[in-house]
Amino acid sequence: MSFIRPEAKAALWRWREVVAAGLLAFVGSTWVVGPGGLLGGLGWIAIAVSLGLAVVGFQRARFRTGSGGPGVVLVDEGQITYYGPLTGGVIATDAIERLALDPTAKPAHWVLEQPGQPPLQVPVNAEGAEALFDVFATLPGLRTERMLNELSGKGVHPVVIWERRSMRPPELRLH
Repeated sequence: MSFIRPEAKAALWRWREVVAAGLLAFVGSTWVVGPGGLLGGLGWIAIAVSLGLAVVGFQRARFRTGSGGPGVVLVDEGQITYYGPLTGGVIATDAIERLALDPTAKPAHWVLEQPGQPPLQVPVNAEGAEALFDVFATLPGLRTERMLNELSGKGVHPVVIWERRSMRPPELRLH
């Protein structure tokens, strides 16, 4: 028997890093105002670590759009694998040339492109899709906040989030 409603449990699980940061900040602050000495110094370190954890946790929570979508995503040894009900594919993380978000698909899809292969389209709410946050964070020059804003927005057309080399003429701007 569970004393927590499934919706509350899902919300707590989505924001788990932020909750952990809050608990760590609370423990650190009790050490700072408590006996002082060695625990006071560790308390300040715990508060600083909790601030970093809160920032990263907030970004991760915004990236998690839910689960139960079509397909399963696996990220293993520098490779993204998507097993979908109708499509699927594999792409090496270092071979990604372009990352786009297609909000017109139902549900919205990440579109991963590599040279010489068809694009890999992954629903944002596929099982395991939250692991893509770490992969996307390693892309050189990716602006995480812009990606999260596009993900939470209600776009009407596909948007290029990141590309290794610009594939458009220099006089055309991305936005």
